[in-house]
Amino acid sequence: EVQLVESGGGLVQPGGSLRLSCAASGFTFDDYAMGWFRQAPEKDREGVAAISTGGITEFSASVKGRFTISQDATKQTVFLQMTNLTPEDTAVYFCAHGGGYSCAYWSFPGAYKAWGQGTQVTVST
Repeated sequence: EVQLVESGGGLVQPGGSLRLSCAASGFTFDDYAMGWFRQAPEKDREGVAAISTGGITEFSASVKGRFTISQDATKQTVFLQMTNLTPEDTAVYFCAHGGGYSCAYWSFPGAYKAWGQGTQVTVST
């Protein structure tokens, strides 16, 4: 059974940083790209970042330069380091298991096979 468990969310002030983690199990981690999405209230789920099996990364325009995505294959974990956070980054963040090894169509939710339960990130004073 595929499981994706996110952690690391919380409340942070504008300008602050958070590091999200996603622990994966139930599939061959090295064979699939991984992605991070977010969903704010009353908004569509938005692709934030993705990483291919070869380490190629993709970012949305809204987070490029502020967020980084990385992975530790030995721990089957993917990370999202978020810096210089703004209130517009407030959302539930989801980890997703890609359908293949590349980041093709990375920002489309339909390209992913499984999702975590999400972790809340709130950026506020």
